[in-house]
Amino acid sequence: MSEKHKEILLKANAEVIKGNNEGFLNYCTDDVTWTFVGEQTIRGKDKIRKYMMETYISPPEFDVVTLISEGDYVTAFGSISLKDNQGKVNSFEYCDVWKFRDGLMAELTAFVIPHKD
Repeated sequence: MSEKHKEILLKANAEVIKGNNEGFLNYCTDDVTWTFVGEQTIRGKDKIRKYMMETYISPPEFDVVTLISEGDYVTAFGSISLKDNQGKVNSFEYCDVWKFRDGLMAELTAFVIPHKD
């Protein structure tokens, strides 16, 4: 099942890259939870939808370096670039740990660090 979870995550991320946040959310449980370690926790599709609309002003750019899966978990390591309201691109390194339930993404624990030149 873990290879299937990798596939789901990659398909979901492809939707975000296309700017299709609803397509991404189709791969999530209704009670999905995102925890940004040291920052905030967001619960439920409606709140995550709002977060995505505010944060993904234009589609982000992902570079997934490593995907590791075991059981109901997939860990993704890489970088992401996001534009802010002023059009400035901000880059981050990240490590996302996703927990799957019934074939959908149910929980995210994200470690996100601003990229320093």
